[in-house]
Amino acid sequence: MKLYIAVPVVLLASLIAASGVAAVSRGWVIPANRRPVRRPRLYGWGQLLVAFALCWQMVFLLALSDPDTRQWGTLTGSVLLLTGLIVMMVSYRGAGDRQAGGKP
Repeated sequence: MKLYIAVPVVLLASLIAASGVAAVSRGWVIPANRRPVRRPRLYGWGQLLVAFALCWQMVFLLALSDPDTRQWGTLTGSVLLLTGLIVMMVSYRGAGDRQAGGKP
């Protein structure tokens, strides 16, 4: 196993997961993202999904030797990563200054 790849990725995934747990449990988001994030709990679930996807990719990329299983596992991890990023984007504020009940 290539530790020079696995250690930084797992460290990054654990930091993202810690931020996701804080957002899900307490509604806390890091200061750089506080203004654009409208739904912090949804943002936290997206962060947890991204952290899981990074670990998933490392397991299938580095720990398995079967090329077919490695390919499908890494592809699944990429889909999970993209899904997590989409969930995080959905939690951001929408553009525009619409008022409730008003017409655009």
